[in-house]
Amino acid sequence: MKNSAELNQGVAGFTARFGVARIEITPPVGIYFRNWGAATFETAESIHRSLYLTSLTISSLEEQNEEPPLILVSGDLSWWKSAQLFEEMQARLIKELGIPIENFWFSLTHTHAAPPLQRATEELPGGELLNDFLNQVELSTLEVINTAMASTQPGVLDWHYGACRLATVRDLPDTEKSESFNCGFNPNEIADDTLLVGRVSSLTGESLATLINYACHPTTLAWENRAISPDYIGAMQEVVEEATGSLSLFLQGASGELSPREQYTADLDVVDRHGRQLGHAVLAALADMHPPSSRFQFDHVEPSGAPLAVWKYAPLVPENNKQAMKQDLPLPLKKWPTADELAEQAEETKDSFQRERLYRQREIRLYLGDQEEWSLPVWYWKLGEAILMGTMAESYSVLQQELRRRFPDRHVVCVNLLNGSIGYLAPESMYDRDIYQVWQSPFDRGALERLIDGAIDSVTSITQSDVQV
Repeated sequence: MKNSAELNQGVAGFTARFGVARIEITPPVGIYFRNWGAATFETAESIHRSLYLTSLTISSLEEQNEEPPLILVSGDLSWWKSAQLFEEMQARLIKELGIPIENFWFSLTHTHAAPPLQRATEELPGGELLNDFLNQVELSTLEVINTAMASTQPGVLDWHYGACRLATVRDLPDTEKSESFNCGFNPNEIADDTLLVGRVSSLTGESLATLINYACHPTTLAWENRAISPDYIGAMQEVVEEATGSLSLFLQGASGELSPREQYTADLDVVDRHGRQLGHAVLAALADMHPPSSRFQFDHVEPSGAPLAVWKYAPLVPENNKQAMKQDLPLPLKKWPTADELAEQAEETKDSFQRERLYRQREIRLYLGDQEEWSLPVWYWKLGEAILMGTMAESYSVLQQELRRRFPDRHVVCVNLLNGSIGYLAPESMYDRDIYQVWQSPFDRGALERLIDGAIDSVTSITQSDVQV
């Protein structure tokens, strides 16, 4: 992507006290594991790589300052089958932590090789282990946050744009059905390959943490895979952390139509290769970064046959202004049947795929209600010059592309599946086509465009009202 000259030359970093910690949450073999309609089994049979929760906490430089911290948790988890389930956990956690709701971000990496986040039911094989897993996730979230808070130290957060070609467009026109699309690699479309890396450094320059914002569905492993796995995120973090000596956090970008070219496999070598590809792209971006909070600027001309333009790094005073905000943005909903009608349709159908689809729609309908609009929570953090925004939806990449185009002098982080999960947000033009991301979603045409407009207005307001803290 194209960035402004200011970003390329360097901008002031963001300074605060940072804490980082990680805890393992791998569930046991035998847990309910059916994430794909095409799967012929119900439970996990092995473990490819462990699953983790990783937390980054951001608090005031003054240790005596009682301002509540910002808390970010990234989990190697799939999706919340019920958004209400996450809201209940969130309420308990923020009460225990004593922080406002806008200060708490819980991000899913969206691996499709982890158990679904749902309550146990008797009829599910391995379902008796689901409640224990949910309890483990909640207790471990509190533990990893407290561990991070206990180890805070002053540091500087800097951002840098890079690129990685792992992601491809997965909306493939069906050659036999007009206006129909299959969900898989489309070689004729160019994907958003933007990678945004955040580097947290100590005041003496050591790496404290790496934040990785990239948009690509973790669907390498699919219906034939029987192993619990973080998908490509595991090998990616292994590459990055071995090189930096510090932990990393993955933030899934606006990946509604993006996935790896090679996917839907049970080949664990493929998923690790994907992870290494992204990991080395992260290291390339880190290697291309300026020193913490610095600017590369013209210094002088050195005569040497040719007049040599000499550029040097100059330190910049880091910013410490931060802001957290939650806004509720009304979005149009489809005219779905009621929850009772969807349940009745599910009981009547003999098609297992259709039955699962109807039950998922029922869960969403129960949560959203029967109104024509629903207010989507949109979350914003401002950390110095950088803007972080996210929603519980799965937006197409045009969201992040448009925000970065409109704010070229800032680093913009976009996060899908933040603080819950609810459904896709596809461009209005896709609503005239038979495509999974449209018929799966509860949102009607124009919802993504309304989110983009609302986000632009909000970011404009945030950047015009910087407050020093």
